[in-house]
Amino acid sequence: MAPLRRGKFAVVKKCLEKATGREFAAKFLRKRRKGEDCRLDIINEIAVLELAARSPHVVDLHEVYETPAEIVLVLECAAGGEIFQQCVAEQDEAFTEQDVIRLVRQILRGVAYLHQHNVVHLDLKPQNILLTSSSPLGDIRIVDFGLSRRVDAMREVREILGTPEYVAPEVLSYEPISTATDMWSVGVLTYVMLTGESPFLGDTKQETFLNISQVNVQFPPDVFQGISDQAIDFIRSLLVKNPRKRAKAEQCLQHPWLAPAPAPALASPVRAEPEQAPASEGGSGPEEDEELVLVASYTMPCPCRQLGGLELRETELAGARKPFPALQEIAQELVF
Repeated sequence: MAPLRRGKFAVVKKCLEKATGREFAAKFLRKRRKGEDCRLDIINEIAVLELAARSPHVVDLHEVYETPAEIVLVLECAAGGEIFQQCVAEQDEAFTEQDVIRLVRQILRGVAYLHQHNVVHLDLKPQNILLTSSSPLGDIRIVDFGLSRRVDAMREVREILGTPEYVAPEVLSYEPISTATDMWSVGVLTYVMLTGESPFLGDTKQETFLNISQVNVQFPPDVFQGISDQAIDFIRSLLVKNPRKRAKAEQCLQHPWLAPAPAPALASPVRAEPEQAPASEGGSGPEEDEELVLVASYTMPCPCRQLGGLELRETELAGARKPFPALQEIAQELVF
């Protein structure tokens, strides 16, 4: 099948589980990248997905396989694709403000779950937020934890990474990363979902970075026509240069813009909570053009990497699942 999405070191394809007929999204991750062994980076991504298994708004990890060259993550298939498509759609197909309110609530619940477990995503953008269904509009699934890191009060994490338009000022100035770093990205993401425009995008990457570091953000009346003042206030609460002054995920859920309407007679269901269908690392968008920046890393970021040796790192993951099946077993269980 044609790839659902493709990056520099990974490709995602739709696959079918023979035994059940269920569709999944298989993410093929190369273990060697630019001559370096990146297996532990993939183990980190798997560990985060395992940790987030109870969140209804993080993509489900179904199974893991390993070939001599790749590790294959079999993920929930989000049939609606990336929210990027609606962000750049024509007016009649774009999100309404009420759509954005509902979806941002879900993004925040997923992010809050990660932050409660001391995990930061570090690459929240429209291409990494998928929909379970596009019509009718489904629920969101957060995907792509390849840059995610574990943070805690005992050690500082300083890295320069992310997608240029969405990185926080502290990343550019090489200051410590925290859960607040994700919250900046949620602010940018909300701006894009409401307007279809990127608040800090310049003509060059350097200009974009300067706009971010100076928090040079505008809310032009023509761009925000018909968008509520509460929505703008919500975005302003996140696009704050000082990370300590940024609203946290739980605080955002209490913001008047997102405060739920009076409860109806019947409560809505909780996850297995599909408000609609199941999810995929699928869809398209300019991901290949939006190069990831990784300049330096001086940290021990993930639970796997914090263990002593390779055997111990893999033992932690083995506690949650059987060892990865080998290549020949893929052909027996899945059709691509």
